[in-house]
Amino acid sequence: QVQLVESGGGLVQAGGSLRLSCVASGRTYAMGWFRQAPGKEREFVAVTVWSSGYTNYGGSVKGRFTISGDNDKNTVYLQMNDLQSEDTALYYCAGQRHSGTFYQYWGQGTQVTVSS
Repeated sequence: QVQLVESGGGLVQAGGSLRLSCVASGRTYAMGWFRQAPGKEREFVAVTVWSSGYTNYGGSVKGRFTISGDNDKNTVYLQMNDLQSEDTALYYCAGQRHSGTFYQYWGQGTQVTVSS
C-alpha cells in the first residue's frame, strides 16, 4: 500500500508559474497527475514512467506543463507555466504499481487557483 502526498498548490495570476510536488511512501511503476474542476470530470494531465523515462501529457497542457521526478526519493513534480484561468482545479497525484492505465494509488489533492 503506497500513500501519496501532494503539495505546492496555491493562488497565482494568469501567466504565472507554479510547481507541484508529490511524495510516495513506496516504489511505483509510474506516477502522474490528474485534475478536476467544479462541475467537470477528472482530467488526465501528465504521467512519467520511471524505468523508461516515458512521458505523456493531456492535450490542454502540452507545451506549458512539464513532469519530472526523482525515483530514488519516490517524488514527482509538475512544473506549470503560463497558467490560465482554465487550469484552476484540484490537482491529484496518482501512481501505478505496474504497467497499464489503471492508477491504484491516489493523493488527497492540492488546490490550484488561477486569477485573471
